[in-house]
Amino acid sequence: MLVREIAALLNAQWEGQGDRDIRKVADLDSAQADEIAFVAGRKAAAAARRSSAGCLIVPLDFENAGRRTIIRSSQPRASIAAVIHRLHPKKRPPAGVHPTAVIGSDTVIGEGASIGANTVIGDNVRIGEHAVIHPNVTIYDDVSIGSRTVVHAGAVIGADGFGFILREGAYENFPQVGRVEIGDDVEIGANCCVDRAALGVTRIGDGTKLDNMVHVGHNCSIGRHVVIAAQTGLAGGVVIEDYAVIGGQVGIGDKARIQSRAILGSGAGVLTSKIIRGGQVFWGTPARPLKEHLEQLAALSRLPEIRQEWLALKQKLRSAREL
Repeated sequence: MLVREIAALLNAQWEGQGDRDIRKVADLDSAQADEIAFVAGRKAAAAARRSSAGCLIVPLDFENAGRRTIIRSSQPRASIAAVIHRLHPKKRPPAGVHPTAVIGSDTVIGEGASIGANTVIGDNVRIGEHAVIHPNVTIYDDVSIGSRTVVHAGAVIGADGFGFILREGAYENFPQVGRVEIGDDVEIGANCCVDRAALGVTRIGDGTKLDNMVHVGHNCSIGRHVVIAAQTGLAGGVVIEDYAVIGGQVGIGDKARIQSRAILGSGAGVLTSKIIRGGQVFWGTPARPLKEHLEQLAALSRLPEIRQEWLALKQKLRSAREL
């Protein structure tokens, strides 16, 4: 694909050799003359000077001192994603049900959907058009999965939630008789677990993306276009509103609410029933606004110095008493 054709695809301006042929996408360090890479951030801009890439997708204010072949973009990362789709199209599994898959009764599979090898689908399941269920997925009874949704290998959808009652010194299971409803254009990563509701529905909204090894507890409600990174766990009844971003290894307690467009940094912990306000960045355990979290970290870093100052003052007081 020629540089000028890539620029046309992106509706962007190019400089340099518009007829240069680009065959692959690569990172800055390894890219060669027939490959394209992207530049985002100061470190990447410095690395771009050493890169052998035939073309670079760069920010609008990039200084092209070396007169390289570049394409300017207001969002280089989004632009390179579009180029990847064109130069490295993802192989889509063929539509249909693999012979080794097991399908329960009263289950409906939409037109163009793909059901992978060794997948087990229970009774009364609805899978939308052009959905992709990769190999070794387990979908329990009474689950609904929307159109074009992708469920990666090893995921378990609709297992019992973690509900128990302590009776006469022993734990007994609280019956988990609810459902799971997953919207359109959702992506469920490998080895994720989405538990059914105890009563009612565990819900994941349209366009939401779960990384690998995310756990969604019973009766959780996740809105539209939410992003959740790996190894995050949601306890029962958590509500995450539209467009929230949850980092990796975040723990969220029962019935907590993450408001729209809030951002939880990696490793944060949200206490039971806590409300995380929308449009803000939170970090730490317990999660607090980023500015407050950084101030507390700065204070903690001064503890050794404060201790030495305290010991010195204590010594001065002792010396004063001895006079």
